[in-house]
Amino acid sequence: MKKNKTMIVAFLTPAVVLFICIFLYPIIRTVIMSFFKIEGVTDPMSAWSFVGIDNYVKLMNTSLFRTAFYNLFRIWLIGGIIVLLLSLLFAAILSSGIRFKKLFRAIIYMPNIVSAVALATMWLQYVYSPQFGLLKNLFTKLGLDELAKVQFLDNEHKFYALLLAYCFGMVGYHMLIWLSGIERISPEFYEAATIDGANKVQQFRYMTLPLLKGVFKTNLTMWSVSSVGFFVWSQLFSTVTADTQTITPYVYMYMQIFGGGNTVTERNSGLGAAIGVLLSLCVVLIFTVCNKLIKDDDLEF
Repeated sequence: MKKNKTMIVAFLTPAVVLFICIFLYPIIRTVIMSFFKIEGVTDPMSAWSFVGIDNYVKLMNTSLFRTAFYNLFRIWLIGGIIVLLLSLLFAAILSSGIRFKKLFRAIIYMPNIVSAVALATMWLQYVYSPQFGLLKNLFTKLGLDELAKVQFLDNEHKFYALLLAYCFGMVGYHMLIWLSGIERISPEFYEAATIDGANKVQQFRYMTLPLLKGVFKTNLTMWSVSSVGFFVWSQLFSTVTADTQTITPYVYMYMQIFGGGNTVTERNSGLGAAIGVLLSLCVVLIFTVCNKLIKDDDLEF
């Protein structure tokens, strides 16, 4: 028994040490940094200046940060509805027994294996271009001249153009999560429902959806995490620095830590750490609310 304990300690120690060094220590350090004013993220603690909760108060009183958070909320809510519904629709279609299932699944997932930079460039140069863009040519051929004249990258339309492009790249990822949940459901359930007279729509509504509650929580959590880390797309859809239509908290955090933009005159890594803490709390809050509202303990497969 003593040898077994020694072996357990020997195997667990490297994993515990790595977890503390790679995950736990940075989290604790970031939380502590959020209560200090720090010019450089690598500055020693002796150069830190304690400010308490002033960093959080300053963020709440900064209009640009509130705008960034509002943009993030719109991305999470509107984009979440679009992505989760479309991905669920595609997953339901692919699990219905259609031909060339693997081909369609690969096509839908393909944007996820393309670099975000390349994907955003494609949308900017070949879809939204006011001279030879796909949308302009399509609307022109359809005789929709008013839509063909729309400047999708101006301040009025830039946010939704950005959101549409981002959702296009995320549908395939969430579709695979839905698909894995649907394929776990035993075919015997559907056979029994068919014998009882339930059609495909009724089976999907009263059988598939209730059995996907746990998968929905996973999808919502993963979408929240990816939305919080919204950075590359925002930077690529802005000209020189992020504007009010494209800025997100992650971009604002980058500006505070490394400097940049006309609105940031001094670097403050403590303020950036406070932003990171707030974003993490948002994800934890969403996950907690989902666990409270969505119960799937009584479901069986």
